[in-house]
Amino acid sequence: AAGAGLAVVGVIGIVLATNHRAERLVQATADGFLNETAAAGLQLQHVRLDGASPQSSPDILRAAALPKGAPLLALDLDAARRRIEQVGWVKDAHVIRLFPDSVVIAVDERKLLAVWQHDGRAGVIDAGGVVAPEANPARFASLPLVVGEGANVAAQAILGLVMSRPRLTERLEALVRVDGRRWDLRLKDGTIVQLPAADEEAALIKLDQLDQQSRILDLGFSRIDLRDPEMVAVRPRQSPTVSGANGAG
Repeated sequence: AAGAGLAVVGVIGIVLATNHRAERLVQATADGFLNETAAAGLQLQHVRLDGASPQSSPDILRAAALPKGAPLLALDLDAARRRIEQVGWVKDAHVIRLFPDSVVIAVDERKLLAVWQHDGRAGVIDAGGVVAPEANPARFASLPLVVGEGANVAAQAILGLVMSRPRLTERLEALVRVDGRRWDLRLKDGTIVQLPAADEEAALIKLDQLDQQSRILDLGFSRIDLRDPEMVAVRPRQSPTVSGANGAG
């Protein structure tokens, strides 16, 4: 132990006495070795990305920051993985060296669920309500729109019920969270379908039955109130007031 201690002290003394030339010598030797392996063909030429959508691929490759032509053995793949997992699209990632000249990036993407609008801002959320910051909401017009405080967290449960009903879905404009307890379904024709705070599925089944019997979704009501499990209340749309019928012109 004493001998080892003296040896360590001696090495430290040499490094200090030579103004860190020993460290630079070791680094230069390592750099030379890596350059030789690159010259022999072990240099990055191809990056293969698996599991990524076309929308997310540019962000992931940018975060990976793996320069073409770099010595394959010099790449810090763990650091690249950590950078990739900071991308909002990505749930987790694996980065693998593939000799002689490739790196494979395999990602598990977050499933994008809806566009969430709140406080004048919009973002694309996953099933857990987490916003993917790189996702531009304008490019996801095909996703349903959920509106209001807490709508991002509560969206997954209600969307499963609503989106399984084609006649309702094709008329749907947005799902609006009300008081953090329940949903209003805003239809494209201006109709508001008010759902209860509990047992939304039973209310939607009742709506299905009414739609089969009387095509209630096509009747242009102002409101269809399903909050009371014992009854359904509807409010007709008011006709616009005609003014100036006798006026000139």
